[in-house]
Amino acid sequence: MIQLRHLRYFVGIVDAGSLSRAATTLYVAQPALSQQMAELEQALGVALLHRSARGVRPTPAGDVLYREAQAILRHVAKLPDIVRDSGGEIAGAVSLGMSSTVAAFLAGPFIEACRQALPRVALSLVTEDSATLKARIAAHALDLAVVFEPEPAPGPARMPLFRQRLFLVDRKKLPGHARAVPLQRVAALPLVLAGPQNGVRKLLDAAFAAAGLRPHIAAETNLLPGMLAAVHAGVGATIVPMGDFSAMLGRGTLAATPIEPPIHLTACVLHDAGRAPTRAADAVRALLAGVIAQLLRDQPPAGMEPVEA
Repeated sequence: MIQLRHLRYFVGIVDAGSLSRAATTLYVAQPALSQQMAELEQALGVALLHRSARGVRPTPAGDVLYREAQAILRHVAKLPDIVRDSGGEIAGAVSLGMSSTVAAFLAGPFIEACRQALPRVALSLVTEDSATLKARIAAHALDLAVVFEPEPAPGPARMPLFRQRLFLVDRKKLPGHARAVPLQRVAALPLVLAGPQNGVRKLLDAAFAAAGLRPHIAAETNLLPGMLAAVHAGVGATIVPMGDFSAMLGRGTLAATPIEPPIHLTACVLHDAGRAPTRAADAVRALLAGVIAQLLRDQPPAGMEPVEA
């Protein structure tokens, strides 16, 4: 019979890369650890680890078990919060992912809003590109994630928050294009863009292809700080769903110009479709929608608009 300790030991061994290091980390004698892995492999009927002089690595079956074991162990760790979640003041741990562009203007205000409105919720914020965040949601490694999508798919696991126009960002405005820059002009510039699997890049590739244009890609990087650093270094311009850099220290010298015709992404907050969110996660999601609504009413960043628009 498979026990939780088998899963904990297996994850620990894969993370450590060797039985000896795992034995030290897990405080279990190496012979006992080997015996536990033998029991686990016998129970499942497959080999889980490749063993060599260099250490251990998971087999294909071990890769599958590693992902599932991580999800099971995380869920077990959350059981106290889930049980306490049945009533009373909202409390518990919530992991929230944000795309690097959204985090640039929203992370600070939202963390403060959460601290004020949900004092017993322990918020853990992760910043990645949208594709990575979606993968982490699918792997049960995050409770919620705010991502950009070209066209959000319908479903209860996805809540649209706002639409955001794409901007060309360079060290200075292009001559003759103070208000907007045509896509044809953009394609002629050296560009620093995200990789082909990124949602923004896919949208741009489709827009360039539809216009019969071949962009000049000078470099690729998936996170906003890397893009902006490349722009500052003179590598080229970039295209991001962000037109205001006032919240980012040291970025005031950049010039953002909307692209014409307009290209939009939709920011959505996602949760795992296969598992209902906890009350704490639901409260964080509702607060996130409220903070965005207030931002849209008061002073939205450039190019940000309600989804209904």
